[in-house]
Amino acid sequence: MADVTVKINGRDVTVPSGTTILEAARLAHIDIPTLCYMKGVNEIGACRICVVEVKGARSLVTACVYPCDRDGMEIYTDSPLVQESRRTTLELMLSNHNRSCLSCVRSGNCELQALCKRYGVDNEAVFDGEKTPSEIDDSAAHMIRDNSKCILCRRCVAVCKETQGIGVIGASNRGFKTAITSAYEMGLGETSCVSCGQCIAVCPTGALHEKDDTQKVWDALNDPTK
Repeated sequence: MADVTVKINGRDVTVPSGTTILEAARLAHIDIPTLCYMKGVNEIGACRICVVEVKGARSLVTACVYPCDRDGMEIYTDSPLVQESRRTTLELMLSNHNRSCLSCVRSGNCELQALCKRYGVDNEAVFDGEKTPSEIDDSAAHMIRDNSKCILCRRCVAVCKETQGIGVIGASNRGFKTAITSAYEMGLGETSCVSCGQCIAVCPTGALHEKDDTQKVWDALNDPTK
C-alpha cells in the first residue's frame, strides 16, 4: 500500500494510505481524545469526541474512521471549531447523565469526567431536560449496571461480542430511548453472561462496576455474635 504525507497541526506525517486520522496522529504523538474507540474492536465513530477539522471538508470528521487517503491533507485536531464541537458534545452527554459524581465509584477515574475538566464543561449541563429513566440491575453475581450513567459508547457491547464471543448485551430502541440492555429486558443474571468482567474494564464511566461487599465484611467483623 502506497504511503501518503498529510499535515497534522502543520506537521508532516507519512503513513500508509487508508490509515485513519486518529492512528496517524498517534504515530506523531498528537493527542486526539476518544470515548467510544477501541482499536480493532469498536471503531464506529459514535461518541463524536474525536472530531477534527480537515481543510476542504464540508464539516468536522470523526478521526477514528476517516482515512488519510491523499497527499497534502491538512488536518487540525484542536482548532477553536473542534474545541467548541467537543464541548457541546460533552454538554449533550451530561444532559442525560446521572451527575452524582462525588459518590460515583469512578470519580477521579472517569474518562467522561476527565474530558469535561479538560474542556471546561461544568457539572450543571446547559441542555437539561427529560432524562431516560433507568433502573439499576444488580441481578448478576459480580457486577452492577446503572444505565443512568451510560453514554452509549458501545464499548461494552463490542468487547462482549467481539472479544469474549458472548454477546448478551446490545443497543435497543431508537433515538432518545436508546439504551444498552439484554434481550427481552432481562437482568444480566438471567442471561448467558459468564461474569468475565471485560465490560466493566472498558466502560469509560460508572455505568458498569463490580459489586463491593466491603461493608458486609465490616458488619460481620463488628458483629459480637460471630
